[in-house]
Amino acid sequence: MEKFIPYGYQLIDKKDVEEVVKVLKSDWLTQGPKVEQFEKAIAKYCRAKYAVAVSSGTAALHSAYIASGIKPGNEVITTPLTFAATANMLVQCGIKPVFADIEDTLNINPKEIEKRLTPKTRAIVTVDFAGFPCSYDEIFKIARRHNLLVIEDACHALGSEYKGKKIGGFSDMTVLSFHPVKHITTGEGGMILTNNKDFYDKLKIIRNHGIVKKPEKSKWYYEIEHPSFNYRITDIQCALGQSQLKKLNRFIKRRREIVARYNKAFENVKEIIAPAEEDYVRSSWHIYPIQVQGVNRKKIFEGLQKMGIGVQVHYMPLHMHPFYRNKFGYKKGDFPIAERYYKRAISLPLYPKMTNEDVRYVIKTTKNIISHQLKTHE
Repeated sequence: MEKFIPYGYQLIDKKDVEEVVKVLKSDWLTQGPKVEQFEKAIAKYCRAKYAVAVSSGTAALHSAYIASGIKPGNEVITTPLTFAATANMLVQCGIKPVFADIEDTLNINPKEIEKRLTPKTRAIVTVDFAGFPCSYDEIFKIARRHNLLVIEDACHALGSEYKGKKIGGFSDMTVLSFHPVKHITTGEGGMILTNNKDFYDKLKIIRNHGIVKKPEKSKWYYEIEHPSFNYRITDIQCALGQSQLKKLNRFIKRRREIVARYNKAFENVKEIIAPAEEDYVRSSWHIYPIQVQGVNRKKIFEGLQKMGIGVQVHYMPLHMHPFYRNKFGYKKGDFPIAERYYKRAISLPLYPKMTNEDVRYVIKTTKNIISHQLKTHE
């Protein structure tokens, strides 16, 4: 097998390299001007007042949960269909993740949120799965009615829009990731966006060990009021991120072109349920998660892998993992829509560097493997 097409991949060009080299030759490798420049650029793009860059999407989630002020023993409602970090960081804060099932959109179902509210509920953590914004009008109504925060895990959704509004500018806090498979990359990296000055000030302290500088006492003097973490990101990374951001709209355009090709190719393949974009959203399409029916998902997945196509499954619902079963008593059958999706899910490759030839190969191979499996079962 000579060629391998992964499910996601970065696109680094000469300009990106040049911007990183400039920083390497500068006086500031970390804690310098590039960090703030990158923060301001992302905040402007997402139409948010404030942004705090950190070392990863996971660090961003953890920081947002700490800044929220939610106390150990309280509860947060979120989706089971997400990456581990969304709920893991709640657990690290001593907060109980209360899962609510998804809709056919693959996002959390507002009606299911309502069913799981208790006197201990303090926030809703939404996940814009695959790049599709959640049903925010309904979610914000619930949040306002019950005085809850909305913390948005938009690690899949930089550049997505909800009813004409950019993701990142309307939730209490919004979390982004800059991992190489995401829309833009800093290698590893993340960011929290907010319009709340209090959250912004707290996030900057959380990022830097809990240190609060007191310049009125002395230039060197600082105090630690609450011990925290080193979640800083470097100027090297932020130079790359800022350069990547200038190409984000082009990257999204290419992602949407590939999605259009997939949609057209699979529209008459009854064994494939293609992901659908609701008319009130514009997705930046982090992944392309199909669902297969009437065929064996495991065999389709393994067949594609053997043919050099690096498909993935996003995700096994969190309530099915041993930790969440043992710690919180979740069990198979608790969230049937998420479980049904998981049983059928395969994420096909989707990234801007894919060529049209790559896309044709993925389409042709997927159809051929499904056709072969159907014939062998006739």
